[in-house]
Amino acid sequence: MGGVIVDRVTAGEDTSFFGSRPLLTPAVEGVSETLALLTAEPFEGRVHLISKAGPKVAANTRAWLHHHEFFRRTGIPAANLHFVRERADKGPVCTRLGITHFVDDRLDVLGHLTTVVHRYLFIGGLGDKPPPREIPPWATVTDTWAELAEAIQSAPPDALDKPTHRL
Repeated sequence: MGGVIVDRVTAGEDTSFFGSRPLLTPAVEGVSETLALLTAEPFEGRVHLISKAGPKVAANTRAWLHHHEFFRRTGIPAANLHFVRERADKGPVCTRLGITHFVDDRLDVLGHLTTVVHRYLFIGGLGDKPPPREIPPWATVTDTWAELAEAIQSAPPDALDKPTHRL
């Protein structure tokens, strides 16, 4: 969530939910509109959110999503929100759900997702933090949600036609 959906420009930590007013943390520009577009087509309601969080950050995340009417605005079902305790645990969730596309702001997370065909390194929420110098060939770097939507929609047609899920 932090750095991909929730802006962490001012955070300095994994997410900005560690502050005293987590509900006021802004969303990354363009996230709701782009996810609404992708949820409608090409993924037809098969978008999932997978986040690493302990109990406190998970509660803050749920509160933030409801406060910002995220599920209503994007069309993503609230039941499609999944939490894991370790970043590497996102891999088994992706396998179980049949995730074909995954967006994260951490290259190490994407490296664990060997069953995910399309992995996107989103650097638009990093603020002044520089992106990794070396990008593996399996990662596509995107800087904005509009750029991300374009990259996903220009993927080979068979990648989008599969009855699987996407994050």
